[in-house]
Amino acid sequence: MTNGNPDSNLQGGFVRLPYILGPVGPIPVSRSTWWAGVRDGTFPKPIKIGARITAWKREDIAALVASLGKEVV
Repeated sequence: MTNGNPDSNLQGGFVRLPYILGPVGPIPVSRSTWWAGVRDGTFPKPIKIGARITAWKREDIAALVASLGKEVV
């Protein structure tokens, strides 16, 4: 997350859930809706990068945002 803009530079690396979901992130759903979507395949699967750290590939989130018709700045 560079420049404080969670949508900027969604290429390479990982992004954590607070920067995916609104109001900060581009996806305006609740945490429970997000996790239900992950379970049913609507949203991308996460990657465990630590014992208590879950993240998503930036490319997967950028593709999701594009499929929803949102603009990534």
